Amino acid sequence: MTVDPRQTALALGRFGLGARPGDLARKEPIRDALRREVTAGAVALPSGPDLEATPTLLSALRTEEQARKLAREGGPDASLPEGPPAPPVPERTYRAEVAARLALAQAAPIGFAERLVWFWANHFTVSVARGPQLRVTAGAFEREAIRPHVLGRFRDLLLAAATHPAMLIYLDNVASVGPNSPAGQRRQKGLNENLGREILELHTLGVGSGYTQDDVTALARILTGWSLTREGNADDLPGATAFRRGEHEPGAVTLLGRTYLDVGPEQLRLALADLAAHPATARHVALRLARHFVADDPPPALVARLAQTFLDQDGDLARVSLALVEAPEAWDPAQRKVRSPQEFLVAATRGLGLAPDPRMVMAGLASLGQPYWSAAAPNGYPDEAGAWASPEGLRARLDLAARAGQLAAGTDPLALADAVLGPLATDETRTALRRAESRAQGIALLLMAPEFQRR
Repeated sequence: MTVDPRQTALALGRFGLGARPGDLARKEPIRDALRREVTAGAVALPSGPDLEATPTLLSALRTEEQARKLAREGGPDASLPEGPPAPPVPERTYRAEVAARLALAQAAPIGFAERLVWFWANHFTVSVARGPQLRVTAGAFEREAIRPHVLGRFRDLLLAAATHPAMLIYLDNVASVGPNSPAGQRRQKGLNENLGREILELHTLGVGSGYTQDDVTALARILTGWSLTREGNADDLPGATAFRRGEHEPGAVTLLGRTYLDVGPEQLRLALADLAAHPATARHVALRLARHFVADDPPPALVARLAQTFLDQDGDLARVSLALVEAPEAWDPAQRKVRSPQEFLVAATRGLGLAPDPRMVMAGLASLGQPYWSAAAPNGYPDEAGAWASPEGLRARLDLAARAGQLAAGTDPLALADAVLGPLATDETRTALRRAESRAQGIALLLMAPEFQRR
């Protein structure tokens, strides 16, 4: 099969993380490379000394908070380590998680699997804005609940995300107690419906799919008891997921017309498995995938095909991802999607061959409105052009493009356009690059060109 340079350039932006110098010269057809990335089934794991398991991170946070409390109170054990203070656990952990992901993004040959991780982490949003516990666990949530399952079964991804400590904290399930459970009777506490509502509205069926408030309450009842250890787990670390029978609402529960007996933690597993297999979930997931990768208003035929693949393959996300790659609509030469801030900055650092500085990237993403794991609401960051192509957003991108131009001022803009855009670069863009007053200005113009801003 012949290699089409235009398709290669298009796919590296649409399905991947952007072209690096030399990537457009690949000899293998890009569709074959995308298929191989999916069928390999391997999703890279971030690594680094501060990337610990969730219980370890929550334990370290609690220890630090207790030490600071003692220091404020001036107790007998109030002494803090001498020397320059170390960054607080939340900030140190967050920075390490971001740095590890930037390293993965820079090294990925294409980055399709990495893009799928980004998509699913946003689908199952947790936000560091909710406080220190989320700031230390949001990255671990992605590592532990998302990455192992993005090419597996949706039901496994759903269960892992819904029961991870970060999600239980973020959507307040740790505060949800069955009113008729022993703990509920003793402490006069009741249901918190946040997690149940978001599982139905955002994670599975979607808005307008026919579920009712009674279904939200039913799922919230099924979710009671799913909380965190308090006395410590087998490793003597607080903060692991635990099913607390004494807080679980007793009795059978009817959800979407199906009755689930009170069989302890298995009740939730059965309910989530049925939600994962529901036709409305297939449609919801298919729409979001097509919207993310292809167009803000994706072709209905593409959405229907992805949904049918989801149902026919029992929620096998690798098969759904392959169906996306095989879909003719996904190869429309028109670049209909605006790169999100995260996609833009990663594509810029890859294209310029810059080693990403985590502090600079974090500051840049803050100015663009898309810091890692910081969405304002459980529905995650938006996936439409209007959210990112506002006048304010484009001015912020221009500022960052100008800074990048200064960092790469020794690079020939026209040569870079050939290397990272190839046949996608229009005559208008090439003319603008030739007329640039300096190489730095030319680099900035290239990064702001429509064919670089879109994918």
